Amino acid sequence: MPMHQPSMRALAAALAVLLAAEAHAGEAPHDAPTACTQAAAAAPLQVGDIVFIHVKPLPFEVVSEATRSWVNHVGIVVDTSGAEPVIAESTFPWSKKTPWSCFIARSAHGRYAVKRLSTPLTPAQQAAIVAQSERRLGVFYDTGFNLESKRQFCSRFVYEVLRDGAGATVGEVESFKTLFAHNPAASLTFWRWWFFGAIPWERSTVTPDSVFRSAALQTVVESAGD
Repeated sequence: MPMHQPSMRALAAALAVLLAAEAHAGEAPHDAPTACTQAAAAAPLQVGDIVFIHVKPLPFEVVSEATRSWVNHVGIVVDTSGAEPVIAESTFPWSKKTPWSCFIARSAHGRYAVKRLSTPLTPAQQAAIVAQSERRLGVFYDTGFNLESKRQFCSRFVYEVLRDGAGATVGEVESFKTLFAHNPAASLTFWRWWFFGAIPWERSTVTPDSVFRSAALQTVVESAGD
């Protein structure tokens, strides 16, 4: 019905605002000096390391609730040659590279963790990881968290870069039905709103928490922040 169209547009606009808040948190306007203080990582990092943070905007807080985890955003180290590491990430509105300090600045209370594949990467694998991340930069963010989409979301970005670049599997592909079955106490109210009334139960996805819990990874450093 025509009366539904304004509300649908309003919902879409609200989604954009919520996601944009995450994308620009801790960053200065594009025409201003960076708001992030350049900083070295707490431990020497390598290309292929995975960086986990907790961002505050509502959609990501609800992801934490659904997975019962503090982790709700993830990126991958693609350059360690400069003064600080560079993280490739899928964020709103599109995937990009972010300096370490700006990435960590977006995390609540500065909390973060860095994990690494237990099996050391070869130089060729690291080069392939960089190449796989580069070909995924500039891809629009997928608000539907769908592995079959032409768009990207953070955990899918990391999952596929490591899969295609190093032949490594980190994280678990699962349906929304399976995901919520693990946490039946999680509220579905937000998700019904997010998906315009119909949660796609059979849709395949991968969460930041499942990447975090991967048995293929070992912890390099973890900081509880302030």
